[in-house]
Amino acid sequence: MIDNLLLLLFLLLLIHYLLFLFRVYSGLKKLSSDSQKKIPDEFVSVLIPFRNEERNILQVLKSVESQDYPSDKFEVIFIDDNSVDKSKELLEKNISRNNIRVITVPDDYSVNAHKKRAIRFGIENSKGEIIVTTDADCIHKKSWLKTLLSFFDDKTGFVSGPVKFFEGKSLFSRLQELEFAGLVTTGAGLIGSNNPTICNAANITYRRKVFDLVGGFSLQMNLSSGDDELLMQKVFRDTEFKIKFALDKNAIVETEPNKSLKNFYQQRKRWASKGLFYKNKMLVLKLVLIYLFYISFVIQPILGLIVDFKFLISFIISFIAKMLVEFLILKKGIELLFDKKILNVFLLAELFHIPYIVIAGISGALGNYKWKDRTIRR
Repeated sequence: MIDNLLLLLFLLLLIHYLLFLFRVYSGLKKLSSDSQKKIPDEFVSVLIPFRNEERNILQVLKSVESQDYPSDKFEVIFIDDNSVDKSKELLEKNISRNNIRVITVPDDYSVNAHKKRAIRFGIENSKGEIIVTTDADCIHKKSWLKTLLSFFDDKTGFVSGPVKFFEGKSLFSRLQELEFAGLVTTGAGLIGSNNPTICNAANITYRRKVFDLVGGFSLQMNLSSGDDELLMQKVFRDTEFKIKFALDKNAIVETEPNKSLKNFYQQRKRWASKGLFYKNKMLVLKLVLIYLFYISFVIQPILGLIVDFKFLISFIISFIAKMLVEFLILKKGIELLFDKKILNVFLLAELFHIPYIVIAGISGALGNYKWKDRTIRR
């Protein structure tokens, strides 16, 4: 009796996960690559917070200086988050445009929300009616800003743009590239299905009045991350403005994968921690059920070995179903945005995916983590 109830539970978790994936796939098909084909009339402020980025800061400066956007229509503000290296000095020596400047965050802000305090300080010192945020370790195509902003119309309040990792040579880099493409594809599909959940602050833009309308980061300053998707979810929940995904390869921002497993772990731990602060209770329930589905992959083979072989069969069926539908979604993501070469490591990535999700979920809910040479405490 208990065996059958457990099998039913595992089946229901599988069905819920597959329905979630089919919603993502359906959303991807609904996304439109049609933009306004023109830039907005409003002045734009591009905000780039940075801390200890002397290795990357000049390349991001070069990429924003090369934008084919009218220089009188936008400004770029680099926001120094109390760097202890030469990032700020390098910037100040190499800036050659009048619409680019550097400001430094005062140290009298809240302790935990370092990146959000930097962005908030940048907004307070900006002139733009439209805010764009990106990261200091990113590279942008010449038409990035023009393409991203072309998705705005009068009814749009928030646009999420695509982000990808540079093509890596190591197996670890290629696995990260595939996994990250999966996250971006999932986020795009959820926006397309009118259920915006995931985005990345390396490539987002929103109206300043919308930021003010939802109270900015006022309810999130106890959390170090969440300057992206928690804000997007507030815009969706509390306003009538539309959320869009910038479905255009020219809007892609590229960044480096993590160079070490330790850094990868700390980053994913930080990302996972955001889920604890989602305000949409139905969304939280869905994510909990998805996490339980991944936990079931740990439980089922154990039960199959010590209780009944049918749990092993259930495990195999669930794994194959998961793998096939995830492949379809990644294939669609490649069709829309990414290079098909990332699928070369798909089977290997699937083997690591389950333990990675289980560990990241637990770690994100517990303990402190490192970010930009700082220990972030709960």
